[in-house]
Amino acid sequence: MSLRLLVVEGNERAAREAHQAAFGKTPSRSYADILVSIAPDAVCDICLPADPGANLPTGAGLADYDGIAITGSALSIYDGGEAVERQLELVRAVYASRTAFFGSCWGLQLAAAASGGTVVKNPFGREIGIARNIAPTEAGARHPLLSGRPMAYDAPCTHLDIVAVPPGETIVLAANRLAPIQAAEIRHAGGVFWGVQYHPEFTLTELASILERRAATLTREGIFADEEQAKMYCVELRELDRNCNRLDIAWRLGVQPELLDAQMRLTELRNWISLKVRPEKSQRGRG
Repeated sequence: MSLRLLVVEGNERAAREAHQAAFGKTPSRSYADILVSIAPDAVCDICLPADPGANLPTGAGLADYDGIAITGSALSIYDGGEAVERQLELVRAVYASRTAFFGSCWGLQLAAAASGGTVVKNPFGREIGIARNIAPTEAGARHPLLSGRPMAYDAPCTHLDIVAVPPGETIVLAANRLAPIQAAEIRHAGGVFWGVQYHPEFTLTELASILERRAATLTREGIFADEEQAKMYCVELRELDRNCNRLDIAWRLGVQPELLDAQMRLTELRNWISLKVRPEKSQRGRG
């Protein structure tokens, strides 16, 4: 039997539409396509809980899925509001359903906040483009989520917020200089969440589309000298995505092999599907 997966879009409509205009797909559609590339037998539904009047799945409906994944988002937990509260409510229901559960970036923050953790604006500033020198903790080096990751690796990222205080039943799996929690397992209400602060699902092209949209902001913050430099950086990211043999570009941008090889980049999602979703589907007697 095929896998049945649910992708939860963290963004409100305006952010989804901006991403689609720049990249050609919404974040949730892109995420679903990546999951299907890993598990060709998967069927993915998409849920939009940030939207007013969203028809959220019930507990029983959530339990019908073999796995649930949450995308990134332009929202911040600490801003509150209905779009955030609806998602916190949904995540608590996901935990209670005991369905295999994964999240990237916003997904990690949401899973932490819904189970008693604290999310804050990162005092070290924005981490965007590539998260450098992510190091597994002692627990992370043994954890199936990071199976295959070396003792230091890079990953696509874009976030201004971090999980500052993890919930009670959290195992911190990886960290770097800019984020004390880059990967974690969180247990709450009978459910288990695996997640990362970075975006293993992003190709360099999708990353370039995000950076390009934010060129003015990133220039004001000093990440780029000017918008022209930002544009050229994005041009080179796209070229490197088209041709991973452009080692001159990889060297110039500091892009490591784990970002050029899809198998390596998607490590956490592949591990979640093969080591969490599929075994639990079998244990639940679902083929």
